[in-house]
Amino acid sequence: MRPVAAAPPTSPRRLRGDRGASALELSLVAPVLLLAIFTAIQAGLYFYGRTVAQQAAREGVSKLRLAQTEQISDAVRDDVQDAVERYARAVGRETLLGAEAASTYDATTGKVTVTVTGDVVTLVPGLDLGVTQVVTGEIERFEEDRR
Repeated sequence: MRPVAAAPPTSPRRLRGDRGASALELSLVAPVLLLAIFTAIQAGLYFYGRTVAQQAAREGVSKLRLAQTEQISDAVRDDVQDAVERYARAVGRETLLGAEAASTYDATTGKVTVTVTGDVVTLVPGLDLGVTQVVTGEIERFEEDRR
């Protein structure tokens, strides 16, 4: 039988130099990685809240632009604003907080505008990310066909 050759001894200097290297690397990389993850999540929450506010404003414009006169607009404005706020709260649930809607009807330019504002949920205490989305549309004018 052949004798098994012993592994060459590792130098004590090399063992002492590598001790704790992976812990040091982890302590440097982990905060950067966690910051990147939380930033990506917060960006997603912000853009989702912004999209919810914009879609709610679009819904309001689509309803309000059907008002032919300013009197009709004044009569339905509160209902439209309530519907927009309910829509933003229902779709935004835990993302868009305190959604509020405001609308204007400008007969001279023939445009209606709906503005939705709210606060986006943040992962960092004290960080205030408010969103405001403004959507404008032309008032629908129905005229008789003169052929």
